[in-house]
Amino acid sequence: MASPKPAHAEDLAKQQRSISVAEFFEKNKHLLGFDSPTRGIVTTVKEAIDNALDACEEAGVLPDIYLGIYRMEDDIFKVVVEDNGPGIIPDNIPYVFGKLLYGSRFHQIRQSRGQQGIGISAAVLYAQLTSGRPTLVISRCGSDRPAFRFLVQIRTETNEPEILKREETAWDRVHGTRIEIEFKSSLTARKRLIEYLRYTSVVNPHARLRVEIDGEAILFDRASDEPIIPPQAILPHPHGVELGELKRIASKSKEPLESFLVNSFSRVGQKTAREIIQLAGLKETTKASKLDADGLSRLQQAMQQAKVPPPPANQCLSPIGEVLIRQGLEKEFQFDFCSARTRPAGVYHGHPFIVEAAIGYGGRLDPEGTAKIMRFANRVPLMYQQGACAITGCISTVNWRTYGISQSGLPTGPVLILVHVASTNVPFTSESKDAIASIPEIEREITLALQELGRDLKTFLTRRDKSRLTEERARAICAIIPEIATKVAETIDKPVPDITPIEGQIMRRLVAKKWTRDGMVTISIQNYTSQTLDLTLYIITTDDVRGATPPAVFVEEMGTDMSAVWQMQLAKGEGWNVTYTGTGNGMIDIRGIDEKKKVVVDLDRS
Repeated sequence: MASPKPAHAEDLAKQQRSISVAEFFEKNKHLLGFDSPTRGIVTTVKEAIDNALDACEEAGVLPDIYLGIYRMEDDIFKVVVEDNGPGIIPDNIPYVFGKLLYGSRFHQIRQSRGQQGIGISAAVLYAQLTSGRPTLVISRCGSDRPAFRFLVQIRTETNEPEILKREETAWDRVHGTRIEIEFKSSLTARKRLIEYLRYTSVVNPHARLRVEIDGEAILFDRASDEPIIPPQAILPHPHGVELGELKRIASKSKEPLESFLVNSFSRVGQKTAREIIQLAGLKETTKASKLDADGLSRLQQAMQQAKVPPPPANQCLSPIGEVLIRQGLEKEFQFDFCSARTRPAGVYHGHPFIVEAAIGYGGRLDPEGTAKIMRFANRVPLMYQQGACAITGCISTVNWRTYGISQSGLPTGPVLILVHVASTNVPFTSESKDAIASIPEIEREITLALQELGRDLKTFLTRRDKSRLTEERARAICAIIPEIATKVAETIDKPVPDITPIEGQIMRRLVAKKWTRDGMVTISIQNYTSQTLDLTLYIITTDDVRGATPPAVFVEEMGTDMSAVWQMQLAKGEGWNVTYTGTGNGMIDIRGIDEKKKVVVDLDRS
C-alpha cells in the first residue's frame, strides 16, 4: 500500500482561513450554555428576560414582562418574551439580535446583567441551528412612533445579521420589545425553568413576571413599587488597568500626562496624578500618546503603586438591599426566621463589588437533606455548575454547627441560603456565566456575610428553644389550675372562679372576654403579652352598637345585623373595654395577633 503524500507548507497554507465568532460558537455552543436541548430552553429564557429587565431599569419603568412557551411540533418550541421597556430603534434591531459581540455595555464600567453582547444573539444562532427558523422581533419606541416587525437570522460566515423581512406593523404596546424564538428542545427542564423564574422574582422584587408554560399560567407579582435607580458608568480605576489597556487609552489622548490621568481614570485628582508621574519618572508635560513602550510600562507600574481611593461603588453598583431581599424571599417562601446582610463595598483588581446574603429557616422548607442554595450575580440566578462556584465553596467552609445547624459538607436541614455578588465585572469561570471564580477578596466578603447571618440564626434558635421550654412549663401549670380552682370552690362552697386572667398572665397571651349584665354588653381585652399590640376588634350582632362607649371607628347595617370595628393599641399589661346596650348575641373577632397568642371567652355561652 502506497504511503500518503506528505503535505507541503504551501498546501497547508491553502487550508488556513479565519473564522467568525458566530462560526466558533456555532461549533462550541456548550460554552454559552446551549450544551443540550433541555438546558437550551432555560438559557434562552434567561437571556431574553435579562435583556428585558435591563431595558426596563435603564428606562426607569417598573418591569412588566410576559413569557410564553408553546409546543409548536413534537420537539419544536416557541419562546415568546415581551417587555414594556423603551424599545429598540429599527436600524439597531438586526444588530442586537443578529450579531454576536454587539452591545452597549461591554465598554461601560457599571453593574449590568449582560456584558459581552452574546446572550440573546446566541439564542438566535441556536434557534437557526436546531430548527432552521428565523427569529421574529417586534419593537416600538413610543406612542408617536410606529412598531416595526423583523425576521432575523445570523450569517455565521461573517457574523452579520441577515434581514429576511422588515415592515411596519400594528401593536398594542405603547413602547417595548417582543421576541419569538423557535428551536428544538424539551420541557423536561420545566422544574428548573420555574425555579429560575422564582429566583429571578426574589432578587428583582420590583418586576412582575406573567408566565404561560405549555398552557399553565403562573404569576410572579412584584413585592415593591419602587423602580431601581440604574447604576452609572464610571472611568477605569488605575489599579485595574493592564499595560495593553493603558496603551489603547493613551493612544487616543491628546492631553499631557497630568490631564490624561485626571480625565481618563476614576478617583485620580491632580495630587494623585502628580504622585503617579513622579513614581514613573516622567514629565508632566509629556503627551500620553507620545509615550514609548518603556514609558507606558513605568506609568502602569506607578499606577499600581500609588495610593488611590477605591472606585465609587455607590455610583456604579445597584445592590438589592436587606429589606427588599427579605421581601422578595418572604413573597416566594414562608419562613420561621429570615435575616439579610449587605456587606460594605470591596475592590478586586480595581473592580468594585458588593456581597449580599440572606438566610431563611424553618417554615415550609424541607426539614431533610441539604440546605437550599440560591446563587446570584448582578441580580441573575446562577442555575448550573453549583459545585464549581466560589459561593458554594464559601458556604461549605463555614462551620454551621457553631450556629446550631447540622452539616455534612454543606449545611443540612430546613435552611435556605442566598448569596448575591454585584460587580462591574463579575469574575465568571466561563462564557456561560454559571459560576463565580475563586477571587480571595470576594470569598472573604461572602464568608463574613454568612458568619454574620449564622450568628443571627443562632440567636433566634436559642430564643425559640428557651420560649418553647417556658411555654411547656406554663402549659403544665395551666393544666392543673382548673382542677385546683374546682376543688377550692367545693371546699369553701363557692362558685368556680374565672381563671382566664391567671392563665393569660402565665401563658403571656391576649385575653378577651364578653359578658352581659342588666342589658349592658361589655367586651374586655387585656394584654398579658410582653409587647405592644396594634389590635382591631370586629363584631357582628343584632344589637344596636351605634351608641357604644367608646364609639366604633366603623359601623355598617347588614339587614337585621350590624357590624362594627374598633381599633386600639395596648402596651404590655394594658387593658381596654367597650360597652353597649343589647343582649350580647353575635360573634367577635380580634386581629393583629397570632391565633395561638390570644384567648377569646364568651361568658354568656359558658
